Amino acid sequence: MSELQLGPCWRLDPGSVHALAHGVHPDPFGVLGPHLSEDGRVIRAFLPGARKVDVLRRSDRAHLTTLACTGTNDLFEGLVADRSPYLLRIHWPQAIQETEDPYSFGLLLGDVDLFLFNEGRHFELSKILGAQVMTVDDVEGVRFSVWAPNAARVAVVGDFNSWDRRRHPMRLRHQAGLWELFVPRVAPGARYKYDILGPGGTPVPLKADPITRQTETPPATASIVAEPSAHVWRDHDWMKERAARQAPGAPISIYEMHVGSWLWPAPGHDGTLWDFMSKKLVPYLVEMGFTHVEFLPITEHPFGGSWGYQPLGLFAPSGRYGPPSGFAQFVETLHDAGIGIILDWVPAHFPTDPHGLARFDGTALYEHLDPREGFHHDWNTFIYNLGRREVQGFLISSALFWLEHFHIDGLRVDAVASMLYRDYSRKAGEWIPNDHGGRENLEAIGFLRHLNAVVAERCPGAIIIAEESTAWPSVSRPIANGGLGFSYKWNMGWMNDTLLYMEKEPIHRQYHHGDMTFGLLYAFSENFILPLSHDEVVYGKKSLIGKMPGDRWQRFANLRAYFGFMWSQPGKKLLFMGGEFAQEREWSHDRELDWPSLDDPAHAGIQRLARDLNRLYVTEPALHARDCEATGFQWVIGDDRSNSVFAYLRLSADRQVLVVCNMTPVPRYHYRIGVSRPGSWREILNTDSSFYGGSNLGNHGAVHTSPVGAHGHAQSLELVLPPLATLFLARD
Repeated sequence: MSELQLGPCWRLDPGSVHALAHGVHPDPFGVLGPHLSEDGRVIRAFLPGARKVDVLRRSDRAHLTTLACTGTNDLFEGLVADRSPYLLRIHWPQAIQETEDPYSFGLLLGDVDLFLFNEGRHFELSKILGAQVMTVDDVEGVRFSVWAPNAARVAVVGDFNSWDRRRHPMRLRHQAGLWELFVPRVAPGARYKYDILGPGGTPVPLKADPITRQTETPPATASIVAEPSAHVWRDHDWMKERAARQAPGAPISIYEMHVGSWLWPAPGHDGTLWDFMSKKLVPYLVEMGFTHVEFLPITEHPFGGSWGYQPLGLFAPSGRYGPPSGFAQFVETLHDAGIGIILDWVPAHFPTDPHGLARFDGTALYEHLDPREGFHHDWNTFIYNLGRREVQGFLISSALFWLEHFHIDGLRVDAVASMLYRDYSRKAGEWIPNDHGGRENLEAIGFLRHLNAVVAERCPGAIIIAEESTAWPSVSRPIANGGLGFSYKWNMGWMNDTLLYMEKEPIHRQYHHGDMTFGLLYAFSENFILPLSHDEVVYGKKSLIGKMPGDRWQRFANLRAYFGFMWSQPGKKLLFMGGEFAQEREWSHDRELDWPSLDDPAHAGIQRLARDLNRLYVTEPALHARDCEATGFQWVIGDDRSNSVFAYLRLSADRQVLVVCNMTPVPRYHYRIGVSRPGSWREILNTDSSFYGGSNLGNHGAVHTSPVGAHGHAQSLELVLPPLATLFLARD
């Protein structure tokens, strides 16, 4: 190839040529693409491995010039008199490529976007950062943009440039620390990452895109250019009704599950896992009477054994389960069936995997640098630096992405306690007090309030749930009243106390009676969800049925009685998958649930009971209308320790349901309970029914009051209390 004799006014200096050749040039737009000189318009292209480069006019593809090699085999330059938009025809050793020049396009991100990002108030980062399929100056391609303010150079690498870090260095928008580049003719499906040089030119491991909306299937770690969403939502009626369906006075019964281990498709299944779930899971939820399903985190995570709780792709459904479009259709199917969907979401920490957020631009960008603030020893993860506005904006944008883009009905925020306390799980000297010398994490408090306020404003009817295991006050109370603004809080204390009680042999339960009653002392201090979650059936804790004492019959009876107790207590309900049919083995993410156990009548009976409890909870206002109000509960008998019996009323405006629990294997005959309403009380559910696997002892469907005073009332019921059972009775 002949070389053009260059004039001194437009010859590129050797230092710039060297920097381009080694992929370290900090300002590629300053030297590549079109530039005006005294001699005319100069076009430069750095194309490692190319043999020849022609310039064509874009409008009619007329040949304008051939760029000349300039002493290196990779840099091509030439003068072009025509100033119209142009194409590059690149002659590679085995192919010819025609494309627009990425360095011929102007600034991409707007000043308002940059300003809002700086302020941490750009809540649609999924639309400005990451890989955006778009048309610029009538050219189709992908705009890449990423936050790396301390980087010396950022380049995008991928399938479209042979993963060559020299091909597509990006432009820095200094005022926001954002790097951008429009790469023409890149299409959805292309894999990519960012090649970053940290301060001083220190190499950083290739990074996946923090804002990517699609990823490779792990263990592969590349980001994928996602198709623009083409889903046309039809769930308008659901969205209008959602606020009422998720209000404190509504019945909310949640089926918690891990997507990858619920039920495995048969070999040769046609479609993605989301397709399979639409066909199998949705009808199951409807049949079982659950109002909601909650997924352990489906945000992309590198290690499957973390169950999703160590995520790196906070804007991407995991590639394990199918593309984002499939997930959107699955959500639509749930809403069509009247089922809400809640996702576990993890803003408390992130893993240290080198392709992720850790030391993203060669510095502690998303995390605290000081390990006393920035490292969780329990999980070996980094902690987000919530003192940075950009990090807060990143996390809030992620939350809104799921709620707005996918019509998710709620988020359950994981590990809130670890966020609220600076000394969480730390010894003396391992943590830094706040500005006032206290242990409260003021930045995290501000972030959580900000998150909940923004969600309430932008996503009417959506709920945010706190997994918070301490006595932090007013977690689910309004921000204006000093609360954190969550919609609901998991009642971890209730779960721990009642499971501790149920694990005791019945003969010893009289000495632990308070474990079942203590929760009512604070039951209305928050809007509570009663969880029997995944954490209680792993790591040697045994399954729910495995925790129950006694012989086989007693174990199943204990679980039936406990489910009756739970579904009759104030608070919304949550049950982890497998519990609804008393799976014997602990849950493992590496295998599906033990569905063949339903061939056993005892397991099938538990499943029927869970279904009927859900249906009763939904249809009986007294069991849900005042779940979060003290006026919805009234003790009748709370002190019968010797018999291990509990009796209480659940109340709505015009309904009463009497609940009686006998937590021993001894039937109680002629057990008298005072009631305020005379007449016939119908037995609307009995966990000892033979339909559920019980002994079928009960009150023949109904019992009438007699004028015998008891418990402060002039009339009473004389009941038969079945062994290890819970009764529900309603006044006809």
